Amino acid sequence: MDSTLIIPIITGIITLILGFIAGKLIFAKNTAKQVEEAEQQVKKIIAEANITAENLKKEKMLEAKERFVQLKAEHDKEVLEKNRKLGDSENRAKQKELTINQKLEGLEKQIKENDSIKEHLNRQIEVINQKRTELEKHQEEHIRRLEKIAGLTAEEAKSQLIESLKQEAHSQALSLQQEIIEDAKLRANKEARKIVIQTIQRTAAEQTIENTVTVFNLESDEIKGQIIGREGRNIRAIEAATGVDLIVDDTPEAIVLSSFDPLRREIARLSLQRLVADGRIHPARIEEVVEKTRKQIEEQVMEIGERTIIELGIHGLHKELVRVVGKMRFRSSYGQNLLMHSREVANLCGIMAAELGLNPKLAKRAGLLHDIGKVPDEETELSHALLGGKLAEKYGENPAVVNAIAAHHDETEMQYVISPIIQACDAISGARPGARREIMQQYIQRIKDLENLAMTYGGVEKAYAIQAGRELRVIVEADKMTDTDSEKLSFDMAQKIQTEMTYPGQIKVTVIREKRAVNVAR
Repeated sequence: MDSTLIIPIITGIITLILGFIAGKLIFAKNTAKQVEEAEQQVKKIIAEANITAENLKKEKMLEAKERFVQLKAEHDKEVLEKNRKLGDSENRAKQKELTINQKLEGLEKQIKENDSIKEHLNRQIEVINQKRTELEKHQEEHIRRLEKIAGLTAEEAKSQLIESLKQEAHSQALSLQQEIIEDAKLRANKEARKIVIQTIQRTAAEQTIENTVTVFNLESDEIKGQIIGREGRNIRAIEAATGVDLIVDDTPEAIVLSSFDPLRREIARLSLQRLVADGRIHPARIEEVVEKTRKQIEEQVMEIGERTIIELGIHGLHKELVRVVGKMRFRSSYGQNLLMHSREVANLCGIMAAELGLNPKLAKRAGLLHDIGKVPDEETELSHALLGGKLAEKYGENPAVVNAIAAHHDETEMQYVISPIIQACDAISGARPGARREIMQQYIQRIKDLENLAMTYGGVEKAYAIQAGRELRVIVEADKMTDTDSEKLSFDMAQKIQTEMTYPGQIKVTVIREKRAVNVAR
């Protein structure tokens, strides 16, 4: 090997060894310094921990002392309260004991006094017995003397005296009985007035008068032309199907529906609403919609009846009677809505029956049903009270309810206690200020009589009084009457109305005969 290469190699090895040794020395020195610093840090942490532990210990001891003081104070307070209660109890017991001792002393004193009184009474009784014996002897002697003077025995005199006393007592009893009856009547009248006034005050009733017109609002006046139809055929079809008079005038965006029957007006209103919404307005569609509306009204009638009996708390009512109650919503009596009137009477009857100690549920039931004869399915000669009683009996109502309905206008004898209550409550409801309108009811009755007169003729299918009773529109069956018969029928009806009815102005009789031929292409 070349000597020039060996020397640098040896020099490098030595340098490497020296560097390694120097690195070891430096690392050892740094490690020792870090260890020393770590030991100092540990000592510092331990010292801080000891200080923290000492402070925590002092705080906990201070809290424990405060808690002890608080508990001790509460305990002392409880002990004082218990001692106070015990002291009060002892005072009450001592007071009771003192009162009892005083009562015992008083009782002992009363016993001693009673003993002395008893002895005194015994002595008085002995004296009285002696006097009684002497009096009986004198009485016997006196009776014997009277018998000698009067010539009557003691029994005969006794009989005469008893008879005289009986007559006197009877006379006094009759007088007293009359006084008691008069007083009872006076008190009964006062009590009855009080009950009636309280019942009226406890029942708040809305007063509404039924009108004979309904306003049907339109979105625009252009729809009026569709409703009238070509040459007025649509409006005639609506009037013929519903029996309601449609008044189309200059009133903007409105048509007036006029009829004395609220049910007809409601059917006409709903039918018009459907026709306008659908847009298809022609006679065939009108008849179809009116028929559907009638069925819908029937369902609505049942719903109104069921809701009414639920609100009044009446159960077990026959379905037909529920339907009749629902129909009351579309009837009026002297301008007063019949359902509102019947509900008011029911509430009045319930309150009054409760005040008198009777069955309020039975009275309320009779009050609701008292005017069911005003909404018959068929016309009859009977008054509404008797007809209502028959309907109630037909559908299994309580005899007391039947009698109350039939007798509330004194058309039959009242047999139950609730009957006069129904009559009184009906009068109260109808007599409220603004509740009824006599002229309206007379007008409605005249309209009904007009329609009923038309229905008495053979071949008449429908009859409607329109134009506020100034026109009677009669629809006849085309297969049973000819055109000549229709003309004769119109004349006969006009003559009969003129001779049998009283009415203002004039009444136009219109007989409509329409023949339809219908076939179906399949």
